[in-house]
Amino acid sequence: MNISGIQKLTLLDYPGKLAATVFSPGCNLRCPFCQNRLLVLGEEQPDGTRVFPLLPPHEFDQFQDSRAGLLDGICLTGGEPLLQDDIADCCAAIHAHGLLVKLDTNGTLPDRLERLLDAGLVDYVAMDVKNVPARYAETVGRADFDFGIIRRSLDALRRSGIPYELRTTVMRELHTADNLLELASMLSDDPAWYLQQFRESAGIIAGTGVFHAWSASDMRKLLPRLQDACPAARLRGFD
Repeated sequence: MNISGIQKLTLLDYPGKLAATVFSPGCNLRCPFCQNRLLVLGEEQPDGTRVFPLLPPHEFDQFQDSRAGLLDGICLTGGEPLLQDDIADCCAAIHAHGLLVKLDTNGTLPDRLERLLDAGLVDYVAMDVKNVPARYAETVGRADFDFGIIRRSLDALRRSGIPYELRTTVMRELHTADNLLELASMLSDDPAWYLQQFRESAGIIAGTGVFHAWSASDMRKLLPRLQDACPAARLRGFD
């Protein structure tokens, strides 16, 4: 599996677990608010081509060997890790080291997600649900986007019996209160839905100053109405 970087310790990415986070390159979306420009687009070369930073293939194996018995699990994120053709082998290798697997995904590859779930190769999934269907294409930077694939991924998670959470990063320009209330109704029976605060950074695909976060006070005012529709709605990162 292609790997662009490893965060050797995280207490936040895998709920209740001591974990490391592994970043894979490449993504099939172009969310303008994404902070991982280098992982999504690669680095432009003098000849106009783009390449992704990659670790030597043996480095991750050595890392797992060195952390066996010290970590609870590995978080696979990106980019979009399900784009990696050998992700199933990677998950199996992580399990062979006695570690749990958490998968972060944008939900656009339901067939691959379902195969991992059916094979028992992931132990926890965090999936983005970026907006209501009518605004999904705008939010993910893909004019041709079909929301049906997100529905299929949601159905796969709901059937799987595996713990999962859903995540929405909220911005003034992309999410009205009515959008979020509609989304809450769609996710009414899911076990965990986190509304995440948008944070400005130099790596944002659209550049700085384009998007703006909801204020913590406004989100807290809206939260009870969201929880009326989706009791599992929670805020994350709103200070």
